[in-house]
Amino acid sequence: MPGRLIVFEGGEGAGKSTQLARLAVRLSAAAIRTATWREPGGTPLGDEIRRLLLDPAQQITPTAEALLFMASRAQLVRDELRPALDAGTTVLLDRFFLSTYAYQIAGRQMREQEVQAANALATQGLTPDLTILLTLNAEEGLLRAGARGGHDRMEGSGAEFHARVEAAFAEFATPVWQQGHPECGPIVAVSASGSVEDVAARVLGVVVAAFPDVAQALQVVV
Repeated sequence: MPGRLIVFEGGEGAGKSTQLARLAVRLSAAAIRTATWREPGGTPLGDEIRRLLLDPAQQITPTAEALLFMASRAQLVRDELRPALDAGTTVLLDRFFLSTYAYQIAGRQMREQEVQAANALATQGLTPDLTILLTLNAEEGLLRAGARGGHDRMEGSGAEFHARVEAAFAEFATPVWQQGHPECGPIVAVSASGSVEDVAARVLGVVVAAFPDVAQALQVVV
């Protein structure tokens, strides 16, 4: 089975980490070599950047914020993602550059061309094989996130910011937007409403439809 990059995206509280972990267990049980990472983070440098970016006490400009995300991404791509994919591993990644497009371009209202150029430098042409975009109302998502124990710096960016992020993610799911952004690869929206089990079933359905060899390994009829 070839190496594949499957990314989980969505707004705050959409359940990305939960659904990624469930899929990882399912794939591993079917003897599919699987590895998981999250952004920002995944390397010693990335973990330190994550601490800074999420610290509510930090005052970070939009440009500095975007470049910190890119620095973490560049290190993760070189040190972890590329080697894993080259070894035939199915990589499940909690956020990638679609979040940058949503949070920094739409949310922070940065110039798209500048962010795209910086991202191209960080990723060195790495394109997801599939992005699962978990969709959830921003207000509901923030309530879920807050129930985990308070908001981090990104979660506490304000209602207008998160409304722009939600609108951006909705646009990303459209064929027109995807055709204009081939660097993002295929994006499939999945409703994050309902029980964890319901969402997991939707996620699995998207994965087996995209990759018949995975369906065969899981003995799932597509």
